[in-house]
Amino acid sequence: MKEFKRYLVTSALPYANGPVHIGHLAGVYIPSDIFVRYLRLRGRDVISVCGSDEHGVPITIKARREGVSPQDIVDKYHAIIKSSFERLGMSFDIYSRTTSPTHAVTASEFFRTLYDKGEFVEQTSMQYYDPEAKTFLADRYITGTCPHCQNERAYGDQCEKCGSTLNPTDLINPRSAISGSAPELRETTHWYLPLDKHEEFLRRWILEGHKEWKPNVYGQCKSWLDLGLQPRAVSRDLDWGIPVPVEGAEGKVLYVWFDAPIGYISATKDLTPDWEKYWKSEDTKMVHFIGKDNIVFHCIVFPAMLRAHGGYILPDNVPANEFLNLEGDKISTSRNWAVWLHEYLDEFPGKEDVLRYVLCANAPESKDNDFTWKDFQARNNNELVAVLGNFVNRALVLTRKYYDGAVPAAGPLAEADREMLAEVPRIKAALEENIENYRFREALKEAMNIARLGNKYLADTEPWKTVKSDPERVKTILNVALQLTASLAVAIEPFMPFTAAKLVKMLGIEKPEWDRMGCSDLMPEGHRIGSPELLFEKIEDEVIEAQLRKLAETKAANAAAEVSQHAEPQKAEVSFEEFDKMDVRVATVVAAEKVAKTKKLLRLTVDTGIDTREIVSGIAEHYTPEELVGRRVLVLVNLAPRTLRGIESRGMILMAQDASGKLSLVAPEAPVPAGSKIG
Repeated sequence: MKEFKRYLVTSALPYANGPVHIGHLAGVYIPSDIFVRYLRLRGRDVISVCGSDEHGVPITIKARREGVSPQDIVDKYHAIIKSSFERLGMSFDIYSRTTSPTHAVTASEFFRTLYDKGEFVEQTSMQYYDPEAKTFLADRYITGTCPHCQNERAYGDQCEKCGSTLNPTDLINPRSAISGSAPELRETTHWYLPLDKHEEFLRRWILEGHKEWKPNVYGQCKSWLDLGLQPRAVSRDLDWGIPVPVEGAEGKVLYVWFDAPIGYISATKDLTPDWEKYWKSEDTKMVHFIGKDNIVFHCIVFPAMLRAHGGYILPDNVPANEFLNLEGDKISTSRNWAVWLHEYLDEFPGKEDVLRYVLCANAPESKDNDFTWKDFQARNNNELVAVLGNFVNRALVLTRKYYDGAVPAAGPLAEADREMLAEVPRIKAALEENIENYRFREALKEAMNIARLGNKYLADTEPWKTVKSDPERVKTILNVALQLTASLAVAIEPFMPFTAAKLVKMLGIEKPEWDRMGCSDLMPEGHRIGSPELLFEKIEDEVIEAQLRKLAETKAANAAAEVSQHAEPQKAEVSFEEFDKMDVRVATVVAAEKVAKTKKLLRLTVDTGIDTREIVSGIAEHYTPEELVGRRVLVLVNLAPRTLRGIESRGMILMAQDASGKLSLVAPEAPVPAGSKIG
């Protein structure tokens, strides 16, 4: 395996039209930070670059909806995201943005180089144009009915209800999201990067040269390559973005997928004048941390761009994760179904590492995983408090109690002591193996094993009992426990930096170097430790219940919005005299049965307070007969009788129907008697 002199680590640029949520953290940013912190502990030359992706259609849509400029939107969310990352302990060397002057110059020069080399092709195509707004419409500016699920609010690139990928021309009754008018197809010319030109190279480079990539990454790349690559547009008709730097391109900007990855280069330029050694030297290992929705851009498109330009290295690895769901449902920014980082940090002060720990322990490394608040609570209480915090607290408190905080001298080592100390080098090797192969969940388990073994060691040796019969033996036990604690401070630092710093402070030492993990002299004899503090505290049920209520309120609001969006238009007006002719009464269902040879019909016997009658109702798919007997219902009693399946039906049960077609009984809240009149 090749040895590299330096590392360039990039993290996917978060889109600046909203805050960062736990899905982003678990998929990209926590793994990236673990890897970078580990490399720094090993003394490697590494830089970590990230920044806000600030161009593209969703930003212009949000700006239009809020009545502000796109710059206002990106300024707002860039500040929120940057601050949130800092508070979580993300150790980027630079957090830049794609509206920076450096990026504008870098992206323009990159395009111009490819243009001058003849690496683009021009194509004219038919695209939707809004004649009222006098502008071509990007895919997200076109809405209409999905041809697959009939969702009337599908976008020109995707239906968010059924998940289908669409083209604008697939939509039924397309409308402009700007003016609401029907768009028309017009000719427009754009520049395209011919990915097919690079297909053979990419096939060899990925499928033969990078079989070590994660199966989800390798598999998705192979699928794209097997289908055959097509030219991809690098410009579009918009007024928000970096202008295409050639004559005759007025009103056209660089497509955001072309513009955004160049942001890694421009960020590095702003970080260091030696940026080229990180981007153009074969001695540099470049690693992209991304989510699975960005695999094609970072494994196929961006490498094709870099190769077409010339002089740049290509990524050595792209360890993309799968998606994280929330309480069994897909995280969705548009539905506000998320745990937002900035809100978490406000509501859980001092618990940054708890979130980092849980998201790493439950990371969707090979398949989609689910975040639940109950699991969050359990991992905090049963692992961080009961395992890690418990071991550290016992080791430090006993040292303060028996030796006034001075590290006791170790006597002759027993077999249990030697076995315990020998475990740390094994754990250290496993940590290195797992982190360097992007298996961060397994690495975290290994780091926590030091605390697990430490707890077992103290439970087996029982220094609180042994001190009465063999005080010299206790000195050795606690010396070993303190050496383990110092090694633990190093092992957990990539995962829980705030906790590691707190632990180092309590031990009263300088942070040990990675390669000294497991050494038996990390805590010298006579060294005085600081005052022990609890590393973690239990999270009570009421805290979790508050978060679950918050999500329930979001779900209810989404359901109400869904009903509102799909509510049928109001029927024609009726006069009061017409309405007054309807006689609606409270009734009680006294008997119910299915109508033979039908799926939908129930035969109900109801007491209306004025008589007992039969009503045939098409609700068998929504209620069983047993569920209805004894229920109060509302009945339109003066509806003209109808005969259905040979049964005379005298009246109509009033029902409510939601957007999905589900029927629900309408009934009075109070237990009013049968025969009570409604109106």
